[in-house]
Amino acid sequence: MRAQDSATPSSAIAVADPAATSDPTSAAGPSAGRSGTVLAGLGVVAFSLTFPATAWGLESFGPWSLVALRSVLAALVAGGVLLAARVPLPARRHWAGLAVVGGGVVVGFPLLTTLALQTSTTSHAAVVVGLLPLTTAVLGSLRTGERPSRAFWIAALAGAAVVIAFTVQQSGGALTTGDLYLFGALLVCAAGYTEGGRLARVMPGWQVIGWALVLCLPLAVAGSLVALPLEPVHLNAHGVLGLVWVAAGSTFLGLYVWYRGMATIGVARASQLQLAQPLLTLVWSFLLLGEELSAAAPVAAVAVLVCIAATQRAGRRTGRRSRTVRSGPGGPSRTVRSGREARTARS
Repeated sequence: MRAQDSATPSSAIAVADPAATSDPTSAAGPSAGRSGTVLAGLGVVAFSLTFPATAWGLESFGPWSLVALRSVLAALVAGGVLLAARVPLPARRHWAGLAVVGGGVVVGFPLLTTLALQTSTTSHAAVVVGLLPLTTAVLGSLRTGERPSRAFWIAALAGAAVVIAFTVQQSGGALTTGDLYLFGALLVCAAGYTEGGRLARVMPGWQVIGWALVLCLPLAVAGSLVALPLEPVHLNAHGVLGLVWVAAGSTFLGLYVWYRGMATIGVARASQLQLAQPLLTLVWSFLLLGEELSAAAPVAAVAVLVCIAATQRAGRRTGRRSRTVRSGPGGPSRTVRSGREARTARS
């Protein structure tokens, strides 16, 4: 018998290469990617109602009272769920990140946009939302180490350009005194989204927003006690419905599915789904507030959907790069797949 007859034949072993991917769905499979996209999309739908609901809420409450009350109500809902589920306190190392989430999406963005909507229409405020996906993708890339492809960034920039051009045209191209509030809201919200997406990889998304809300509860209660006596309250159906939605719908349920989707498909890919948010907001503003809707809306909607599809496709491809490595002299080779191609090297 020849020596080589007794040798163990070499074989190719396909393995995942964590260093070559920035797409969290690469290990979970296409079904996880689809479910993450659906969850993040539901979050976008919930967020798209925030501006119209805020406009309704301002019919009954002052801006400071509205923001404080929405945070208190959302924190009570979140705290009740956390207590019912007997969720333990987060690790100490996570509290700084939760503070960023709370400061960005629980306090900063609601307060700044509510102040802006006193002088701006919801259509004009949608300009900021048109920039939010790109800003979130940039911060997410810097904070979490995600590295989307060049095709992703081209599609993201194109989508942002379409949304900005359409919403500026929709609002007549005029700048308002609320623009400083809106741009500030853009930055703090992108930071909150990015940090929340990172934390949602180590704890469930509903716990991320739940603990962030609980962390902000003392500040929200203090704000309510100060603001309510100073700002007149005129309760009506619109005001109450608006408050309930921004508290339970936008702040808790919306952020729950949003962070869960982000944890599955990544901050960059999820953020680009928000390209559809300004257009959805304009539709809700037309239906609920009676604001005008431009005839260019269908064209812009189609263009945005094309850009969203391109970012999602490019985002999936970033996680498929591969290389072939050897386990050692005389050992089997390992094949790491790259898109549709794979290379197998034998020892």
